[in-house]
Amino acid sequence: MGRFDGKVAIVTGAGRGIGAAHARLLASEGAAVVVNDLGGDATGEGADATPAQMVVEEIKAAGGRASVNGGSVSSWTDAEALVQQAVDEFGGLDILVNNAGILRDRMSFSMTEAEWDTVIDVHLKGHFAPSRFAAAYWRTKFKETSEPVNAKIVNTASESGLYGNAGQANYAAAKAGIASMTIVMAREIERLGVRVNAICPVARTRLTETVAGTSEFMAKKEGQPDQFAPENIAAVVAWLASDLSAGITGQVIKIMGGSLQVLRGWRPVAENTDHGEWDLDTVAKVAPELFAGIPGGVPPFMPNIGDI
Repeated sequence: MGRFDGKVAIVTGAGRGIGAAHARLLASEGAAVVVNDLGGDATGEGADATPAQMVVEEIKAAGGRASVNGGSVSSWTDAEALVQQAVDEFGGLDILVNNAGILRDRMSFSMTEAEWDTVIDVHLKGHFAPSRFAAAYWRTKFKETSEPVNAKIVNTASESGLYGNAGQANYAAAKAGIASMTIVMAREIERLGVRVNAICPVARTRLTETVAGTSEFMAKKEGQPDQFAPENIAAVVAWLASDLSAGITGQVIKIMGGSLQVLRGWRPVAENTDHGEWDLDTVAKVAPELFAGIPGGVPPFMPNIGDI
């Protein structure tokens, strides 16, 4: 008996790396999995169904159930069809893991419109569109039965979006949006019986391989656990997608090696209350006290080397 027997899952960007590890683990625990992957390169160019098909064949060879979806998660039409495929082929939907992503890094003063738009589309819209149609499906089920649907969404954010990383204005903006969207949707659809959480993963993938210094940092050390393998991330995603994490929603969890952290967003670090109206002079008057002890420059980038 697997923990996901009778469950149906969608994993986006599941043809390689972390997404493939998610799909394999969910399937090994009994879930029927729709393996979505457009099959483009690390920048989002091209399309190839082969990687997703290979994951599906691997799952089936191990006795599991899976099917391929080659749609673009940034397409409203494809996202709707993705959810419908899970329902038509496997009888429903219980788990959505939004994982698809690309990189087009460039300093902000050199970034092109296409580099901005494509990354925002794949990450931010590519998380929202499948979630929107999954939520609509679960809302319909809830209205039909008046019973909580016990479904889960797991999103993929990044420390780059929470702390900022030079050269990734597009990627960071999308990932920050995903973290905020996770909290919003958790509040919106909790009454339906849906939990929504996000992860900030650090693992060896074809995306991290493009960042200088990561290969050696994340390489498996002989005689030591392979803590940067994609499977290390998949274990946390499977936990969030299971009933083992009952009651956990609206959270952002970082996984790096053997460390798990619960991350929280913006919060006040200083305050000055003036009971009148603000003008330039009153702001200038209270500013020294407001910023006392707070460095005036850009906050330091907190993640470890190689984290994106």
